Amino acid sequence: MPFLLYGKTAMPEKAKLKFAIASDGHYGQPNTDYQQSHHMLISALQKENDLDFVVFNGDLIHDDPKWMPKVKSTYDQLNVPYFPVRGNHDQVDKNMWEEIWGVPTDYAFIFQDKYGLILADSSNEKGDYLCSDVVFLKEKLEMFKDLPYVFVFIHISQNDWTRHGVACEELLKLFGEYANIRAIFHGHDHDVNGIMWNRKKPYLWSGHFGGSWGSLYPGYRICEIGEDGKVVTYLKSMKEGYILNGHTV
Repeated sequence: MPFLLYGKTAMPEKAKLKFAIASDGHYGQPNTDYQQSHHMLISALQKENDLDFVVFNGDLIHDDPKWMPKVKSTYDQLNVPYFPVRGNHDQVDKNMWEEIWGVPTDYAFIFQDKYGLILADSSNEKGDYLCSDVVFLKEKLEMFKDLPYVFVFIHISQNDWTRHGVACEELLKLFGEYANIRAIFHGHDHDVNGIMWNRKKPYLWSGHFGGSWGSLYPGYRICEIGEDGKVVTYLKSMKEGYILNGHTV
């Protein structure tokens, strides 16, 4: 049997790529058990079979720059590569970000020779909600236009269809021009954990795994590419390991 069925989503038995997206850990937020929530997430991710990498999609810390090295040491416990995205609560400047993480706030690269990953900034050290840099995105999308798969990670929704999104029509139009963009992943909206569509592109949220508000089931999102080339993504609760929703994109 080639697929495991969950609702209307066909889960591949074997994946040629599998990655996780976790957002909004808010390490250091007062009156929250942020150390426990991070411990639970790391433990859950370590139990995922055949995980290739993890993207931490923004709000790694809660405002105070002193927490950034501490959250990095927590992520370093993972046994797979991970990549960070700056969010509005990651209130460090670009120089400090690059000094700690070794990458700029906007960066992109090719993973395993066929997967284009674009991690785009959507804030600044003041915590403003911003549209991502269209010039940067256009340049990278052109570089990756011959790849079969491109995935984009941006903390803040680039459309005002959520309570905390921003209206960035030029960016949405740009994404619609590239057929190989298979999904755009957001964080930021702790109470949003589903899918929305624009110009036939799927935009997906991961709820949250830390912080003081949001979904009653903190967790993370998994994305898999099956051996048949289909892309499947599903949200999991980190405590119980339940699959909360799934989509074929």
